[in-house]
Amino acid sequence: MIGRGLTMKKIKAELLLAELNRLRKDVPEDPSDLEWVTLHHVFCFVSYQMSEFQKYVEKQNEQGAFEELES
Repeated sequence: MIGRGLTMKKIKAELLLAELNRLRKDVPEDPSDLEWVTLHHVFCFVSYQMSEFQKYVEKQNEQGAFEELES
């Protein structure tokens, strides 16, 4: 398909991490709130494992996982 003039939408890991951080910041910081704790620790973990997350995102890009995202 790509060889026929169509291009795949490519997403970078940094974009997804930035969106996760935005979601985390939208929730009031409250160590007793499961939503905030979950977002905070997932953000921290993914940040520390950025190279592995980038590999995952690249594989998902190849499989077309982000094709339906709006620009």
